Amino acid sequence: MTDQDRRPRVVLGVGGGIAAYKACEVLRQLTESGHSVLVVPTEAALRFVGAATFEALSGQPVHTGVFDDVPEVPHVRIGKDADLVLVVPATANLLAKAAHGIADDLLTNTLLTARCPIMMAPAMHTEMWEHPATRDNVATLRARGVVVTEPASGRLTGADTGKGRLADPFELVDLARLLLRRPDALPRDLAGLRVVVSAGGTREPLDPVRYLGNRSSGKQGYALARTAAQRGAHVTLVSAHTVALPAPAGAEVVRVGTALELRDAMHAVAPGADIVVMAAAVADFRPTDRVDYKIKKTDRDPDPVALTRNPDVLAELVNVRKPGQILVGFAAETGDNGADVLEHARAKLKRKGCDLLVVNAVGEGKAFEMEDNAGWLLSSDGAERSIELGSKAYMASEIWDAVVSLIHN
Repeated sequence: MTDQDRRPRVVLGVGGGIAAYKACEVLRQLTESGHSVLVVPTEAALRFVGAATFEALSGQPVHTGVFDDVPEVPHVRIGKDADLVLVVPATANLLAKAAHGIADDLLTNTLLTARCPIMMAPAMHTEMWEHPATRDNVATLRARGVVVTEPASGRLTGADTGKGRLADPFELVDLARLLLRRPDALPRDLAGLRVVVSAGGTREPLDPVRYLGNRSSGKQGYALARTAAQRGAHVTLVSAHTVALPAPAGAEVVRVGTALELRDAMHAVAPGADIVVMAAAVADFRPTDRVDYKIKKTDRDPDPVALTRNPDVLAELVNVRKPGQILVGFAAETGDNGADVLEHARAKLKRKGCDLLVVNAVGEGKAFEMEDNAGWLLSSDGAERSIELGSKAYMASEIWDAVVSLIHN
């Protein structure tokens, strides 16, 4: 067996829409992260991006028809050998063909023969996405276990704007890697539920240039919002200083800066939510006095900065929550001379009164600003379990599984 064979095998189907050019970025990210990717475009897709581009990026030949390499029986072999079939973009035409079992080219044959997870990322004009025929086709595919992702909202072809834009390539690759690790990670078990997630780190201004803050990147909160939307939830993401991260497809984003702004936003949206997740790293203190000019550096020692304690947003939300609402908190902990990480976390869970507490051991090279994460899930009923190291999307899927279990129980 060669190194090529040992790598996860992904079939990247490319539909004939203008978003086909974004499939090149998906392809690049997958190959650079160690995946073997075979591109299977439609004939229409090759009118947007040439076969040479896909071959150069993947290192593998590109075919579209079932009569290419006939002795290899590609229309059966490709789907059977794949670990994941990812279609980017999935046009309205491709969704319709897949839903009705039409197999008139290599890609649609592959969709019928694949026995691995299939993920289709739609991209089309809003009117096409919202058409009853498309909605029925999407529902049919999802009922069969196909992951049809939510499209993003934004600029479409020409001057049009609306829902139907292809989700960001980074997001699609993140979800694809999640499915390769956990094929059951994106069920539609949050459909009909309203979810609020906070993410990022607040900044407390001292002057127009300086602030007190923390190292939170917001990646875990965004992964929670992203996976919740793909599991069917209506998601509101309250985001503090995460401009470098693409907005999760299917989520409404409310941007805030300071702890007080985050507090106001959470109190505004949480009452309508079934589930609230406080993943943001809220600064514990803020400067008591903020000046409107840059404080100059002088030869004398600087004046001490007086601090005021910020409100405990999670505890406030617990105190005012509606009956049946589930609250999830986060704890970034380090051990010290008095207790270890889990002992501190257990005490925090008792103080906060939330239903679940996600615990991360933080420090150099751990949790903050990292692509992967690990930790523990503590429940108010005393149950505890660890979450092994994996992508932040993987941790998010484990957290949502625990939340769904609470709902069912």
